[in-house]
Amino acid sequence: MVIEMCNENSVPSTTVLSGELPLVSIITPTYNSAEYIGETIASVSKQDYRNWEHIIVDDASSDNTAQIIQQEMVIDNRIKFIQLDTNSGSAVARNTAIDIASGRYIAFLDADDLWLPNKLSIQINYMLRTGAPFTFSRYDLIDGSGAAIGRGRVPKEATYKSLLRNNVIGCLTAVYDVDQLGKIKMPLIRKRQDLGLWLRILRQVSRAEGLTETLAMYRVRPGSISHNKLNAAKYTWRLYREVEKLPLPSALYYFLCYAFNGFLKTRQKLLPTELSLMRKPMR
Repeated sequence: MVIEMCNENSVPSTTVLSGELPLVSIITPTYNSAEYIGETIASVSKQDYRNWEHIIVDDASSDNTAQIIQQEMVIDNRIKFIQLDTNSGSAVARNTAIDIASGRYIAFLDADDLWLPNKLSIQINYMLRTGAPFTFSRYDLIDGSGAAIGRGRVPKEATYKSLLRNNVIGCLTAVYDVDQLGKIKMPLIRKRQDLGLWLRILRQVSRAEGLTETLAMYRVRPGSISHNKLNAAKYTWRLYREVEKLPLPSALYYFLCYAFNGFLKTRQKLLPTELSLMRKPMR
């Protein structure tokens, strides 16, 4: 494993708020993400909340992902880069980042997704104001080219049992408070490890609080891990039985709920007016 930090000649980060607002550690796993990682990093750099560190862990990519990240590190010294020697999966990559994270808050952003510029300021200020230890937000869907293809909806809260029925927490929107919860890691499974983490957190707290404002963009790509619904279903079942240790009747009930809700998600459509608004460039 190789860990790279910025050099002394890097442009210093903006830290004027560091004494007032807590540090946020942003966790991004990458694997052959050269096509999108620059845009993802840019969406972090444009945050109006300035006190963050962006920890990017490359899972042994074979393309030029590493070179792109290293170029970004020269520009912004808040970026930290770790290269794993062997491909180990997103859970290992994210947990590696969590290990070295210094922030009070841990946030997640995958290497092809995007944040809106006010994402952190809205979400972290809400958590500071209310004391909420675990939050998520609404996100919208874009395709590989960035065109809008769907509008997400989230409830105002999620509980352990409700997440077993339907995972409404998008990984790109989740934030948890280390001061209240400690560092909690993802289970070491190849897929559905994000849901596994949310369930671990919700064993400690009664609910996750949902912000109904759109704060992020989730990129849907053919060939992506979440795109393969059948394979994802297999790992959801494994999560229920092997990680959560649910009895067979309970696992069957929650799995049927999961399958039905997954079908409903694929039916989401945009109104023409919504689509035209979403296609406007982010400011």
